[in-house]
Amino acid sequence: MDANNNVAAFLFLSPWLIGMICLTLGPILASFYLSLTSYDMFSAPQWIGFDNYIKMAFEDSRYYQSLKVTFSYVFLSVPLKLAFALGIAMLLNRGLRGLGFYRSVFYLPSLLGGSVAVAIMWRQVFSYDGIINQVLLKFGIDGPSWITSTDYALYTLVALAIWQFGSPMVIFLAGLKQIPQDIYDAAEVDGAGPVRKFVSITIPMLTPIIFFNFVMQIIGAFQAFTPAYIISGGKGGPADATLFYTLYLYEQAFTNFQMGYASAMAWVLVGIIGTATAASFLSARYWVHYGDER
Repeated sequence: MDANNNVAAFLFLSPWLIGMICLTLGPILASFYLSLTSYDMFSAPQWIGFDNYIKMAFEDSRYYQSLKVTFSYVFLSVPLKLAFALGIAMLLNRGLRGLGFYRSVFYLPSLLGGSVAVAIMWRQVFSYDGIINQVLLKFGIDGPSWITSTDYALYTLVALAIWQFGSPMVIFLAGLKQIPQDIYDAAEVDGAGPVRKFVSITIPMLTPIIFFNFVMQIIGAFQAFTPAYIISGGKGGPADATLFYTLYLYEQAFTNFQMGYASAMAWVLVGIIGTATAASFLSARYWVHYGDER
């Protein structure tokens, strides 16, 4: 009977196992091999060892520009997005009538934010004759062409990321509803004001939710691609001001046909995301509080 059960278990697991080996593990191993080769997709890969990684570290100035742009984007967009999402969640948690409608409306940008259509719309909004500058003209301000200015182009992508606050907002809202009202009532009796209750009750009890949202947004921000590709026309301009890491990786792979170099970049990105995630988990012991702690 045990042998029959094992056979049945493997039969049911076989679709997942085949997918794991053929669609996940196989490509992972293949990309690591290619990262150690010179490969242009038209000829056989040529083994070059760690030359691609050495080139990244010592010879490619645009690679460091892509790191600078990506880290700037992550450090700006993630905290602002989480703060905005928490603020909207707290407003929705005040017992508004039609809560389901507002929650759906605010969540909609997260569903559409990664699409090409929204990126094109965003490019129009921040163009020289776009909506933003039209509003500024009402106040006598002649705004710049935001997406073609090296001073502002990256911030338009940060604004787009913040606009996609719906997903963390819904999670924050669920967490807020789990905080007992009795705790707030007791604090109010003791004379605590709104700020004191927010700092001493809301934030500590939401730290597991904040941590989860933080890790997910960090991973997503490092992988951002579509908005930068559409808004910059696939070049990372102006003057590489929006040259995201993923955009430069795409350029190396499918424009320059340096598939080996792009594979090496992908593995470095895995290391960067893994390091950021590991650092987040290591820091969590100092600021994340769970209900079962003593």
